[in-house]
Amino acid sequence: MSDIERRIPFLRPRPARLSGLLAELEAIEAAGWYSNFGPLNRRLESALTERVWGGQGGAVTCANATLGLMLAIREAVGPGPAGRFALMPSFTFAATAHATAWAGLTPLFCDIEEATWVAAPDAEDELLARYGERIACIVPYACFGTAIDLDRYARLARERSVGVVVDAAASLGTLDDAGRGFGAGFPGAVVLSMHATKLFATAEGGIIHSGDRGRLDRLRAMSDFGFETARVATMPGLNAKLSEVIALLGLAKLDDLDRIATHREGLASTYRALLPELCFQQVRGTRVAYQFMPTLLPRGWGPRRDSVITSIEAAGIGCRRYFSPHLWEQPWFAANAVAGDLGVTDDIASRVISLPMADDMTHEEVAAVCEVVRAVMRRLG
Repeated sequence: MSDIERRIPFLRPRPARLSGLLAELEAIEAAGWYSNFGPLNRRLESALTERVWGGQGGAVTCANATLGLMLAIREAVGPGPAGRFALMPSFTFAATAHATAWAGLTPLFCDIEEATWVAAPDAEDELLARYGERIACIVPYACFGTAIDLDRYARLARERSVGVVVDAAASLGTLDDAGRGFGAGFPGAVVLSMHATKLFATAEGGIIHSGDRGRLDRLRAMSDFGFETARVATMPGLNAKLSEVIALLGLAKLDDLDRIATHREGLASTYRALLPELCFQQVRGTRVAYQFMPTLLPRGWGPRRDSVITSIEAAGIGCRRYFSPHLWEQPWFAANAVAGDLGVTDDIASRVISLPMADDMTHEEVAAVCEVVRAVMRRLG
């Protein structure tokens, strides 16, 4: 085995180096403004709005994307009776459903499309017809950073008077079909992550984008204990504010966003070219903000998936299985959620594996990963 095969971890987080930002850190200390939407937070919100979303709408920073989802879902549903649902795919990360539960809703899981791995419109429509006004919010997931049809969700919000909050945790850097930053101008809330493992890496942080400035004002107040005026709570709230230090990391990362996203897109193309044996996600948009490289083993390989992952890892290659088990297969959600038919979800989750991706990963490293995957499949096939 070559050295290159022994040193390819699943993720290599690359946030900006705080050690290279000493003057900026000293300025934070001198100002004595560490949180509470300080000047660096406001600069980051403005910079992301201009450079990612073309000046459409606005943005509010938050301490992490999970808190962002909690705030956005609570704002979207408002007061209402108990026993309401939040409609979402089961093929997503636990944070999506946990956020709805914290907002007082029961997760309602729908199936996904076989090609795109995002919520299937017919599955959503069937559950919307079945549960009607008991569905207080739809929480579509932009799976693994792909763009999704936001026009459809804006139409559902209007026609059904239902809240829509888009979980776009991995999509900061994704461009839609028109070449705009994903979510640009969407009237609901689009919640994105700036976690260290994401393409737009800080340490821990999130950003909420919306085309509705009034919604953003409410979300800002809710993230500061519900204070619309000085220290007077007028709405539900919690503490979800982003620190100035993390905002500084975000500003330092912003200049490199397009280069990193384009590089990762190229790595994804190499994966697709070198692993024709596998089934890759059909993505939407002109660029996807890849965090890692998700793919499916061939049909019939589900029972061998764990052996495949173990063998790839034994060769020094990081390998994971996002999202498996999917949410309906996890004990807490099985006991506290409701699901429709999930046949496609079950199949996709049984075969999914995720391969390494990083800002500084080379195409030679991708080729080495692919050779290991092919060798493992030959041996286990």
